[in-house]
Amino acid sequence: MTDFKVQTLAELMAAGEEAEILFWVGCAGSFDERAQKITKAFAKILHHAGIKFAILGTEEACTGDPAKRAGNEFLFQMMAMQNIATLNGYGVKKIVTACPHCFNTLKNEYPALGGEYEVLHHTTLINQLLNEGKLNIQGGAFKGKTITYHDSCYLGRSNDIYEAPREIISKLDAALVEMKRSKANGLCCGAGGAQMFKEAEHGAKEVNVERIDDALELQPNVVASACPFCMTMLRDGVKHYNKEEEVQVLDVAELVATALDL
Repeated sequence: MTDFKVQTLAELMAAGEEAEILFWVGCAGSFDERAQKITKAFAKILHHAGIKFAILGTEEACTGDPAKRAGNEFLFQMMAMQNIATLNGYGVKKIVTACPHCFNTLKNEYPALGGEYEVLHHTTLINQLLNEGKLNIQGGAFKGKTITYHDSCYLGRSNDIYEAPREIISKLDAALVEMKRSKANGLCCGAGGAQMFKEAEHGAKEVNVERIDDALELQPNVVASACPFCMTMLRDGVKHYNKEEEVQVLDVAELVATALDL
């Protein structure tokens, strides 16, 4: 694929153009070295599908999700109001994000503060593009591979999005196998509720190790995720067992980008 420049809303506005959709990158997708690969994969998919999208760039601030979950409602509202002012200033109508935490906050928390947008998770949009024929991932990139999918709490239980990621994986030439705890019965990776940013509390086992045990029972080639926080926890679980050579942890967008050879 030829290189392309991801434009900001400010650049588009200066050129007298509009974006069809705003890609909300999120803190992890912007600053975490591993999650940046998810951002790049999804941007390539959007470009490949002919979607005119833009980002906020340096105008994007944290949604405030970690502050809210940690109990600092005041800080959350300050951060949210700042973002809403920016989004409304650009007249944003439609947002897509690869982070379920950002997705849940923008979709369910921002309307009460004056931020009303159509908000999509990247798995929902990718699945729509596949169903519309704008993407085609039939091919041999994952032929003969076994893939298991981990449900993010904020995507699954909080927003009832279970099928889109699975439908995407089912379109790859691979076997999708389910963990014993999946969908509404899934087990948290241990990162949500701002737990990612504090020391683990005393217990017999780390939550992410408990979760990766569920996955490794199935002897998968790939553990698929749709959240950058889950990605970190699952990768740490795989590293705990020194199985990085045998088991890949990949975002759904990375699976699709690989299948599209982007």
